Amino acid sequence: MEENSAFRPQANIIRIKKIVYYILGVFEVLFAFRLIFKLLGANPGSAFVSFIYTVSGVFIAPFNGIFRSAVTEGIETRSVLEPTTIIAMIVYALIAYGVARLIEIYGTITPHH
Repeated sequence: MEENSAFRPQANIIRIKKIVYYILGVFEVLFAFRLIFKLLGANPGSAFVSFIYTVSGVFIAPFNGIFRSAVTEGIETRSVLEPTTIIAMIVYALIAYGVARLIEIYGTITPHH
């Protein structure tokens, strides 16, 4: 019985860390789609592209203005390299890592009886 009670908090910590990294994964995929769509000059009038730009724009907004976007005009498309998106990907990954480490540290603290 003692082993089970010691194992349960560890299992909960692992589960919470997995949730944190899952949420990070969703953000990273969203940002990756945005980066690729901007680089390839995707049509912002498309419903899916517009959805990606709108949702990701909320999370990228705090990083706007750090760097200027590089724009290349083509015959039919406009390619944009957004360093802001790359910065957001890095910052959110670091935040998720920090949160996961804090959860791990908090979980290793054993209460005194």
